[in-house]
Amino acid sequence: MANKQMKRSIVPYIFLSLFMIGIIFMFDNLNHKVNQLTYDEFTTLVETKKVKKISIEPNSSAGIYVISGTAKGYQQGEKFVVRVPLSDDVVSTLLDYQSTYSFKMDTKSDPSSNMLLLILVNVLPIVIIGGLVVFVITRQVGTNNKSMDFGKSRARLNSDKNKVTFDDVAGLDEEKEEVQELIDFLKEPKKFQQLGARIPKGVLLVGPPGTGKTLLARAVAGEANVPFYFISGSDFVELFVGVGASRVRDMFRQAKHNAPCLIFIDEIDAVGRQRGTGLGGGHDEREQTLNQLLTEMDGFGANEGIIIIAATNRPDVLDPALLRPGRFDRQVTVNLPDIKGREEILKVHAKNKTFAKNIKLSSIAKRTVGFSGADLENLLNEAALLAVRKNKKAITMIDIDEAHDRVLMGPAKKSHKYTEKEKKTVAYHEAGHAVIGLCLEGANEVQKITIVPRGNAGGYNLMLPKEETYLSTKGELLDTISGLLGGRVAEEIVFKEITTGAHNDFEKATKIARSMVTEYGMSDLGPIQLEHQESSVFLGRDYNKSRNFSSQVAFEIDQEQRKIINECYEKAKKIISKNMDLLELIANSLLERETLTKEEIDYLYKNKKLPTEDELQDMKYENMNVEELRDLARQKQIKNYSKMTKDELIKELED
Repeated sequence: MANKQMKRSIVPYIFLSLFMIGIIFMFDNLNHKVNQLTYDEFTTLVETKKVKKISIEPNSSAGIYVISGTAKGYQQGEKFVVRVPLSDDVVSTLLDYQSTYSFKMDTKSDPSSNMLLLILVNVLPIVIIGGLVVFVITRQVGTNNKSMDFGKSRARLNSDKNKVTFDDVAGLDEEKEEVQELIDFLKEPKKFQQLGARIPKGVLLVGPPGTGKTLLARAVAGEANVPFYFISGSDFVELFVGVGASRVRDMFRQAKHNAPCLIFIDEIDAVGRQRGTGLGGGHDEREQTLNQLLTEMDGFGANEGIIIIAATNRPDVLDPALLRPGRFDRQVTVNLPDIKGREEILKVHAKNKTFAKNIKLSSIAKRTVGFSGADLENLLNEAALLAVRKNKKAITMIDIDEAHDRVLMGPAKKSHKYTEKEKKTVAYHEAGHAVIGLCLEGANEVQKITIVPRGNAGGYNLMLPKEETYLSTKGELLDTISGLLGGRVAEEIVFKEITTGAHNDFEKATKIARSMVTEYGMSDLGPIQLEHQESSVFLGRDYNKSRNFSSQVAFEIDQEQRKIINECYEKAKKIISKNMDLLELIANSLLERETLTKEEIDYLYKNKKLPTEDELQDMKYENMNVEELRDLARQKQIKNYSKMTKDELIKELED
């Protein structure tokens, strides 16, 4: 690096020196007057004894003698030059003149007879000047030499150092089975060809962000042990029309030389969007790139042994021609993991971390409903950072709890001070949510309550479904709305006043109620879908919703939506009014401890008081399954624990 900087600093001085030499040489020539004489004028000078000194230089290439010299009366630096043909016997004549008129005479060798000297005098300056010009141009272009590689593919070949296998991918069992055929084909293509089977040319991985689409594609390449090219959809899009199409051609050309191989295109919606859409019409560069991709995947040319895997979380915007059989003819949906999948993912990310002995990944998986694989990795990483910050030797459950809250709501604002009135209002608000969750069967289960501010929220109530299901009944949705309205109801009943703290609850409740009326057919308007997202999503997700109904129906939708919210509000008011003692108990407990766990809330509901530390420990045992209890008994070295029942294990652990 230092040598490059030194060269850069020397180059300007070299150019300056050459420039100064040229200037000096030019002025030197201006100061030296040269008189061009004929041979007769020269002989006249000789005969009048005015010549002081002459030099004779033959030039065989020009066929002349060059005679130069000085004469009397010439100023300093002034000289004469005479050119005489080689055929004349000039040398002998001048020798006679020298003996008669007494002047000095020198003879020089013919420069054309010395090839080396000729090259040095005539060729070398041109080479030096040309070299300097080329050097300057390349230095200028070198700062942006990528401009010469517009048409080159940006796809990069994955190295063996970053090799990923199915062992590194957890929670995607069905998805692995779907892509297993690709691995078998890449390993043994003849087995498929014998039966006339055609392997999919393209596989589209669809799913929410962070679910492991890219990781799954890398695992396919790792299992098949074939070259793996990866590129982003945005790498094809360029300012100049035709560049993206050229990159597609170059990418497939490279892939053909390394077939069989895999090409992975991440975020393919950047280049694969439907053609001719948007407010301003099409986009020539992107559409030409897409056309070239379509041709390469299934056109006149054959791309044997090349399998394309692409990933996107917006399949609705892709061009239909891209999804037809022969191109991306298989779609694999990579959904958010269930509880089993989350536990497997946590095991993968927990390999290089040190946990306390009482940590149960299964219990963490239960509390992380809706988390993707990336979210779970971030959760454990945040917990590890918190443990390091506190100089701990292992990650404890306290660190994981705090990391969970930080991921969902942001860091706790411990320096923020409530007024007593605000603190009491937040406590009753969160207690209202908890009462509805405890008393309504279909409402979400309360996992944790805190009145410590986090993010933009003054308090935080973690409520999760009692069971993970794919379907929700109308009753469950209504109970969920009631639970969301419980905070505002508690404020109104206790303080006879309402605050702005329920705005996020109203947003969620209104969204559920609107969907029940317009999408799920769960209202008096009947089983009909009244709203849906139109296909032209390029105008914005909610800019152009399709509303195929009259203004009268729109009025009825608003009425049904308001009816659902009002009925749920009245239902929440009746439940809280009926359970005021429980509301007061939870609110006062929050004011005392600021944070309540699920075990403490359940104990409050049953026993109308906060549990002691021993009672809380007993409840934790009750909430554990047999396998977790046996694992804990093994750690505490209890004999014959493997043959004990759950009650026997709890009794031994309590003792």
